[in-house]
Amino acid sequence: MLYNSDMSKISVSKARERLSEVVAMSQSEPVVLEHYGRRAAVLVSPAHYDEMLDAFEESQDVTAFDAALAEEGNNIPWEQVKIDLGWS
Repeated sequence: MLYNSDMSKISVSKARERLSEVVAMSQSEPVVLEHYGRRAAVLVSPAHYDEMLDAFEESQDVTAFDAALAEEGNNIPWEQVKIDLGWS
């Protein structure tokens, strides 16, 4: 799951005082750091960050693929591409 609506929130000043605890909390859920009541940052575990980055990159690939399919012009058949790459 990439998004959890049950995120912890803590002020930046309290997070500074309890940094080790906040980092530990971020291992199981994102922690929103607030500055004057507004979101200033979100602390997430490295694993969760990697998941989000992978999902973002995948969405960019899908968008690029869709754009390539929508292009007008001559297309190279898949069988020819495999031959050109030495896959056949």
